[in-house]
Amino acid sequence: MDGHEIECDIAVIGGGLGGVAAALAAARAGYRVCLTEETAWLGGQCTAQGVPALDEHAHIERFGGTRSYYEYRNRIRAYYSDHFKLTPEAASGSALNPGAGWVSRLCFEPRAALSTQLHMIVPCIQAGTLTIHYGATPCRVERQNGKLTQVILNQPEYERQLFVHASYFLDAPELGDLLPLCGLPYVTGAESRDDTTEPDARAEGPAPWLTQSFTYPLAVDFRPGENHTIPKPSGYEPNRDHQPYTLTLRYGNRDLTYKVFEAAPELPGAFWTYRRILAAENFDPGQFDGDLVTINWAGNDYHGGTIIDCSPEERDARLHAAKQLSLGLLYWLQTEVPRDDGSGRGYPELRLRSGVLGTADGLSQYPYIRESRRIRAVTRVLQQDVMAAYQPGARAAQFHDSVGLGWYPVDIHGQPGDTAATGPTRPFQIPLGSLVQLHTPNLLPACKNLGVTHMTNGCYRLHPVEWNIGEAAARLAVYCLQHQVTPDQVRRQAADLRRYQTDLLRAGVPLCWYVDLPDGHPASAPAQLLAVSDLWPADPQQLEFDPDSMLSAPEVQRLWRDAGMDGDAPGSEARTRGDLARIIATERLGWHMPPQ
Repeated sequence: MDGHEIECDIAVIGGGLGGVAAALAAARAGYRVCLTEETAWLGGQCTAQGVPALDEHAHIERFGGTRSYYEYRNRIRAYYSDHFKLTPEAASGSALNPGAGWVSRLCFEPRAALSTQLHMIVPCIQAGTLTIHYGATPCRVERQNGKLTQVILNQPEYERQLFVHASYFLDAPELGDLLPLCGLPYVTGAESRDDTTEPDARAEGPAPWLTQSFTYPLAVDFRPGENHTIPKPSGYEPNRDHQPYTLTLRYGNRDLTYKVFEAAPELPGAFWTYRRILAAENFDPGQFDGDLVTINWAGNDYHGGTIIDCSPEERDARLHAAKQLSLGLLYWLQTEVPRDDGSGRGYPELRLRSGVLGTADGLSQYPYIRESRRIRAVTRVLQQDVMAAYQPGARAAQFHDSVGLGWYPVDIHGQPGDTAATGPTRPFQIPLGSLVQLHTPNLLPACKNLGVTHMTNGCYRLHPVEWNIGEAAARLAVYCLQHQVTPDQVRRQAADLRRYQTDLLRAGVPLCWYVDLPDGHPASAPAQLLAVSDLWPADPQQLEFDPDSMLSAPEVQRLWRDAGMDGDAPGSEARTRGDLARIIATERLGWHMPPQ
């Protein structure tokens, strides 16, 4: 097999959302970046894994994502408004949802996401700061003096291997593939209560095989008067009866039954509109034959075992079984589900769409992975750090070394025997310590493989959080190269941590939950920098900063002194909270915002 040598500053192994965000951040900073991806598409969850409905939170249209993540979202919307004619109703809305799926504020076709990402990274390719290699899977590594020096990847299509040399390596494959290759300690599945102290962790001891289930989503449309019933998949009857295939789902102590096309009054929508990624009603007639939907439902979550740290034969068998499970759910919908009008069973009009997910069989190129190997990090985020049951204030536990934000319930798609708790969380932070392990300092997690537990993975695995993890990791590598320090030194040394966090804020990476301070607001970065520096802590009872509210002259003096400032605040007049935050951040921390 031929070999191809690659020299770069930062190697990003894995081209999912975290990998794309990382490569984009490092290449835009002017560093030479090599990005590798196992499949034919960049984008992970949004593209090759068939989940192009963003799992986000209630504040996302205004606050909570990084600047580049908002660029990504805005470009996806522009893809539709630029290439198609929207109806007046769709065009007049402030936040287009191309699929009008009710699971998300932004549902779209995978190719729209792919096109958007490529348009974002093409300038870096043209500038010579980024190269991309597809169909590349890491197979071994080389280390020297405790550092990772080379990652070797198989690229079967070209009958060659890639030998990637870099100063920093970002681990962004969906399963944390570099960790075992490097011989690093890592965690999979469910930890024990003795290990994590989490109240709902396993009392029986660890269960590394209890990773969250994975899924092969598929794409379908509806063709009235036509019959597109697929051949009955293998194992159909056992899957139907034991999965089971059903539109009745349990939420708490209630059983809720969905219909295929009709929306029941007590439910947010029908099964059809749950993950609809293209709604014909948003576009002028004649542009699309009808809606397009992806199916990612309880019925095709695979519960037959993990694909982490198993034999190749076991992995292949489980992937095949998961595909048959998904095809079986479609076959059930085509042949057995009760029709909404009571006229019989099955919707043979449902057509499996090849090509939508980049495959001939209509299934995703790669399974939707909910849980990865996880580093043994300096900081491990625990259940009690984030879940609302243990955090009574407006926010989750605060980390002074925050490198980003997230918010989503702890959502565990468990295997049989999993007892992990699910439920609401408070808006949380991503601590720098969760990206740092001490065994190989130039290897950073850039996906779902950071220092979280089986339970907290259930809220750190979502689209905007993964993007933020990748971007923060890349900007950490850039900072370390610029200042010749290690990630752990950045974490431990106050001056480096402040400079790194300042770099993040200037790049539009939020660090503290202030929902009324979106990116670009003049008080946004100063108020967040003061909060993580503990010079002006966030109000624990509210997510707002109230930048325009007036402070009396005595309040100004008190906050000035609390921030460790000498003497009296400039002037004796009352000020707004936003004005004072900018003054203190400038005087105390040397904050300045360079021209955009």
